[in-house]
Amino acid sequence: MFHHFTQLVSDASGWAYAIIFVLALLDAIVPIVPSETSVITAGVVASQGDLSLPLVILFAAGGAIAGDNIAYFLGWRFGRQINDRFFTSEKAKKRVEWAHRQVEERGGELIVIARFIPGGRTVVTLSAGTLEYPWRKFILFDAIAGFVWATYAAGLGYFGGAAFEDAPWKGLLLAFAIAFAVTGAIELVRWYVKRRRQSATTT
Repeated sequence: MFHHFTQLVSDASGWAYAIIFVLALLDAIVPIVPSETSVITAGVVASQGDLSLPLVILFAAGGAIAGDNIAYFLGWRFGRQINDRFFTSEKAKKRVEWAHRQVEERGGELIVIARFIPGGRTVVTLSAGTLEYPWRKFILFDAIAGFVWATYAAGLGYFGGAAFEDAPWKGLLLAFAIAFAVTGAIELVRWYVKRRRQSATTT
């Protein structure tokens, strides 16, 4: 992917920003789209001077916020039908139930945290719309989440690439390793908090 992205940038860097925006937007609706991968890769490319880091962050954040808002309004308009149609497995239903409960209890805090959980961001934004969480509050927290996420992902790639100027692919691998570690740490904390709450309710 790094080779293809670098080739694209050398041909027309303007298209690279558009692709970053579109992937970030689609990832908010279809979790299998590799938006974080593209932003980290763009950060590495920016460290080589072929892209502007502030523009990478701006377009990634803009795409993420736009996608989250589409998911929010889909949830607001078609939330129940979407849940019945696409979240049919037992695991998916539990995720939706968890998201609904957490949105009602924690709201804005969850919207920010969910941006760093692949798949979780889609369930949470859909749930926020389905539960008619106030849009003005949603857009505020979502904008914070989008810019923090974009800065984090692009920054990982940029500083990883800068640390390995002669072999930027090593910086890409380092950035991915850190991203996976952060995602794993978030999931571990979620699991620990969930167990603590379950034990508290049973005692």
